[in-house]
Amino acid sequence: MTPANIAGMASLKGLTLLALTDHNSCRNCPAFFEACNAFGIVPVPGMELTTAEDIHLVVLFPTLEQAMAFDAQIHPRIIPVKNRPEIFGNQWVVDGDDNLLETEETLLINATDLDVDSAIELVERYGGAVYPAHIDRPSNGMIAILGSVPKDYRFRSVEFNDFEQRDRILAEQGLDCITLCSSDAHDLGRINEAEHFLDLEDEPYSSALVRRRLIELLKR
Repeated sequence: MTPANIAGMASLKGLTLLALTDHNSCRNCPAFFEACNAFGIVPVPGMELTTAEDIHLVVLFPTLEQAMAFDAQIHPRIIPVKNRPEIFGNQWVVDGDDNLLETEETLLINATDLDVDSAIELVERYGGAVYPAHIDRPSNGMIAILGSVPKDYRFRSVEFNDFEQRDRILAEQGLDCITLCSSDAHDLGRINEAEHFLDLEDEPYSSALVRRRLIELLKR
């Protein structure tokens, strides 16, 4: 799951828009941009942020600079437990050719000290879009933790791991919002085929415009 391998697999599967959302980190997003550009894929920088409640939020940014500035705010707020590579795997930071630059020692799957409200505020301060991840899953989803997607959060979009339970969950929760189906891939084989799409205005075409339109669509 290095940036170049992710971009290569996404290209084989026909994807044209791809987000990298490592747990609590954007540090591989610069390499991801290089890799996606080599394959003609529009890269979106982001992270899967874990709140103090142990809820996963997808966070996406229109620019790499905004993502890296946000990352600098998050890293000190992760519970400081050292990674054990023999259990959790290596946490490498690489360049666009997957050459090792450094190894992240803090275990990135830990929660941060940000509650959901504080996380949303911080994301929006840095110009990003934020929405609850995989609300259909029994672990780390907002419904699993809180029992609902509170209306007070005013999310414009929510993510499903798959759409099998989408209609039931939307009806039960009274949600009327954009629904995204993302692969949440932790290995190359789980990257989705190009089955789902969003209509985004891209004229005059640039990858920066596509990213900006995506964030505008998904923002609260």
